[in-house]
Amino acid sequence: MKKQKSILSIDLFRQNPNLYCHCLDDKGLEEFGIGIAKCVNLTSLDLSLCFNKISENGAKYLGEGIGKCVTLTSLNLDLGFNTIGENGAKYLGEGIARCVPLIFLKLFLSGNNIGQNGAKYLGEGIARCVTLASLNLKLSFNKIGENGAKCLGKGIGRCVTLTSVQLKISDNGMDKYRVRILK
Repeated sequence: MKKQKSILSIDLFRQNPNLYCHCLDDKGLEEFGIGIAKCVNLTSLDLSLCFNKISENGAKYLGEGIGKCVTLTSLNLDLGFNTIGENGAKYLGEGIARCVPLIFLKLFLSGNNIGQNGAKYLGEGIARCVTLASLNLKLSFNKIGENGAKCLGKGIGRCVTLTSVQLKISDNGMDKYRVRILK
């Protein structure tokens, strides 16, 4: 029997730039989620899937797959301008929460119809990444509102090992004055 090589890093965007432009849907992400779940030694994943046709179901498959990559230390996931919504954010948060050794997290979810509950789910998932040192989170052009921002901040605040945080939450239905207070 042939021994399988361990995959340590996958960067699909550089391998196939066409994943960036409206050609991937939930079915394709289901197949990818099943495949990525088999990469038990994966330490780094860089995946750019912005401007595709990914809904909450696709996010579910992706979250399930990522959640099985228990050795992941670096995750760069760009799902900007899809339609994952509240439940999709929940599934991604659950998957990220299982990546306990995660040190670097870039999560770009702008323009995905994520509301207050979705922000809460993401915050809860991020809070469980107890070794997280660097977080870059883009949630602009969603609907998280003030309560969603508070929940997200509460989750991020539990990451006591964080040394770098970049957070973009513009155009989310929050009063500019109140956003300053939330900081």
